[in-house]
Amino acid sequence: MPVIEELIRTEQDGTISFGNYKLASKSKLQDYEHQGDLYKVKTFHEITKLERNGMFVYESVPGTAVEHFSVTDDGVEFLVEGDKDAQITVQLEDDTEYEVYVDGSAVGSMNTNMSGKLVASVELNEGVAASVKVVRR
Repeated sequence: MPVIEELIRTEQDGTISFGNYKLASKSKLQDYEHQGDLYKVKTFHEITKLERNGMFVYESVPGTAVEHFSVTDDGVEFLVEGDKDAQITVQLEDDTEYEVYVDGSAVGSMNTNMSGKLVASVELNEGVAASVKVVRR
């Protein structure tokens, strides 16, 4: 899975892809329109962050490349790649229980905090995308 050279793009299936963990210095792109919303991405080797209409959506430390990012009423799903293990935070429903799957295997049930953030660690190897799926229980 390659990094996203244009920082953010819309895929043919209607999802978005964003992030470039190979950048040495911070790059950002704002006011990217997708399905009526405005997105802002900030990315480089230390962090990747995505906002929609000024609100938090996704963050990884260190930076990652994310493909086919899709949000539904029941959760979120995406492919992620990085050159080292990452801590990923996603915005979901407040105080709700979710099941987290990495590469199709359940890694545990987690509750979001009062602000709706869920934090998961994902083991990553450069050049190999990991599938992440978070589903409401």
